[in-house]
Amino acid sequence: MIFQDKAGYPFLRQPESGHIEVTTEELFFDLIYVFLVTQISHGLLHHLDALGFLQTLVLWFAAWLGWQYTGWVTNWFDPRSASLRCVLFASMALALLCGAAAPEAFGVRGLSFAICYTVMQAGRSAFVVLRLPRNHALLANYQRILGWNLISGAFWIAGAFYPSDLRLVFWGGAVLCEYVSPMFGFRLPFLGRSHTSDWTISGSHLVERCQLFVMVALGETIMASGLSMARAEQWSAPVLMGFCVSFLCTVAMWWLYFGTSIRKAEHAITQSSDPGRLGAYFHYIHAILIAGIIVTAVGMDILLENPLEVVSRSALTVMTAGPILYLFGSAVYGRVVTSSWSVCHLAGLAGFVVLSFAGGALPSLATCSIGTVMLLAVAGCVERKKQGA
Repeated sequence: MIFQDKAGYPFLRQPESGHIEVTTEELFFDLIYVFLVTQISHGLLHHLDALGFLQTLVLWFAAWLGWQYTGWVTNWFDPRSASLRCVLFASMALALLCGAAAPEAFGVRGLSFAICYTVMQAGRSAFVVLRLPRNHALLANYQRILGWNLISGAFWIAGAFYPSDLRLVFWGGAVLCEYVSPMFGFRLPFLGRSHTSDWTISGSHLVERCQLFVMVALGETIMASGLSMARAEQWSAPVLMGFCVSFLCTVAMWWLYFGTSIRKAEHAITQSSDPGRLGAYFHYIHAILIAGIIVTAVGMDILLENPLEVVSRSALTVMTAGPILYLFGSAVYGRVVTSSWSVCHLAGLAGFVVLSFAGGALPSLATCSIGTVMLLAVAGCVERKKQGA
């Protein structure tokens, strides 16, 4: 049976309908997330230490969870449905509030962030549970997801009442609840567990959604470069060179990611013996990949502030950690899609590890220039191997 709302759209997307197109509602949701990604990256820029990195990591993993779970909902259910569209709009508003609270999430706005985030996660799952017919195969799955959303939400809200160091522990536990629970099927007492082999998903839709969000994240690096140039008092030669390095770095990351064929990615999911499990892996991989883009954007911000200044150890760590995360995520993504490791990616990773130790005596322009050349070299290497295959 297909359940329809008053607008005539089926609430349930049917797997036999073939390719599922990304809707304007989903694109609008991604647009809202630009602000949240920007706020998280700015938080790291102003807290360049180990604690700031951990706090940013927790906030990013939370942000990605919000996007990821929404992506699964719109993979199964039609966002053109009036009821689901309202849920998406409510999620957008809550995501905006999370973004506004993010810079002070470990300060005075911790409770605001926790409440908005918990309502977004649990509210979405509760809507699906209430909307699905009692005999639908996904009902039990979403009941378990809702259970884990509430467990995670308890950690989020409880942590907001503690100082920042203990808050990090509570919120780290909250993130683990939602990342680890899918690995054992959202198992809960009296509700049993879910099996990814039972999940019918659209591989093309999932891959396209991930690609669109990567584009959103790359837009953050472009925005960082543009805003830095707008704030610069004078466009001196070093500043212009820094801008060119920053732009080429973004081009290299785009080339590396979109050089992987979308058709191969879709084929990997649809032809898998367990598409649901592989789809979940795609989301885990992209959490790392996009984290690399965000950290790299912060590194480009540091570069454009003073291109000729010798960077501090913390700044150097950010400048190299971003590309390392990105190359690692990209290498794993390629491994999942093509079933083989890329020597080009592994060589690039080794190069950035060396740069993280040897770049301490160099000005930021030199460090980032070397890093950008390495990223372009990896992208070119991958392209040559693809053409020679």
